[in-house]
Amino acid sequence: MMPLPTDMQCIEISSPGPADVLHPVRRPLPVPGDDEVLIRVIAAGINRPDILQRQGLYPPPPGAPDLPGLEVSGEIVSVGNHESRWQVGQQVCALLSGGGYAEYAVAHEEQCLPISAPFTAIQAAAIPETFFTVWSNLFLHNTLKARESLLVHGGSSGIGTTAIQLANAMNHRVFVTAGSQEKCQHCLELGAERAINYRDEDFVSEVKALTDGTGVDVILDMVGGDYVQRNIRAAAFRGRIISLAFLKGSKVEVDLMPMMLKQLVLTGSTLRSRPVSEKAEIARSLLDKVWPLLDNGVIAPVIHRTFPLHRANEAHRLVESSEHIGKIVLTAN
Repeated sequence: MMPLPTDMQCIEISSPGPADVLHPVRRPLPVPGDDEVLIRVIAAGINRPDILQRQGLYPPPPGAPDLPGLEVSGEIVSVGNHESRWQVGQQVCALLSGGGYAEYAVAHEEQCLPISAPFTAIQAAAIPETFFTVWSNLFLHNTLKARESLLVHGGSSGIGTTAIQLANAMNHRVFVTAGSQEKCQHCLELGAERAINYRDEDFVSEVKALTDGTGVDVILDMVGGDYVQRNIRAAAFRGRIISLAFLKGSKVEVDLMPMMLKQLVLTGSTLRSRPVSEKAEIARSLLDKVWPLLDNGVIAPVIHRTFPLHRANEAHRLVESSEHIGKIVLTAN
């Protein structure tokens, strides 16, 4: 293997603001600590938390790199100062606490997973953040129980396309909302039973009709705003509503009486700030339960478009336009 360079290209947030605050710069290579590996990045996935960090609304947790980027794929080029289960030369995808928009990135060894055989490194870069998020919230601790139904808001997003496929593979009824007929059709092709165009259909009445008036068991919400009250109306008795993001705002006025009468659970979830032990548990479960589905082609990451690393600002603008279906990926090499 060629000697490692002393510095690398990466994407820096010069100050909180619009996409143009993303700038290519050169920085020294990061050094892996104990229990960590250094990855030569081939590709990095873009996620909504990256947008929020760029806007100054989602600061990195203590000890995390200030560079954006929560998932990468690539080749391990160095390991920390102890015996690791990974070896130099192995290709992996990894969940990061930050630093993915770069030619090299450090990952905890427990948050790395082998690149599934059918996929390129570019496809693999679109897996960790969304699959860790969906699996941990819906399946790891049996939140979505056997034969229960699921409603996913933002069905054409990276989270949405992942949730549809995983829930469908686990034999759940899956309903989604999306903002165009094209997006709705794509969701149906991925396995959704019903795709509701939120621009001209009411998801509450549609879900009630689809479930004979009982409502849906679990709702995965990335919208917030007025959807919070509507989710309560759409939920079944003892349903669970999980908030992952707030595209329509996090501050709302809600009538909690229906929540009490239905005995609902309203909860929220973040991934980045979880301890390594929890992320390691998710990774082990994914390897055991989900990687065979990826290996066999039952499910696959959905990629809308790729951009070279130095055009990260263009990629962010596309994400913010919500015109994409699935994930957008940066290529570092």
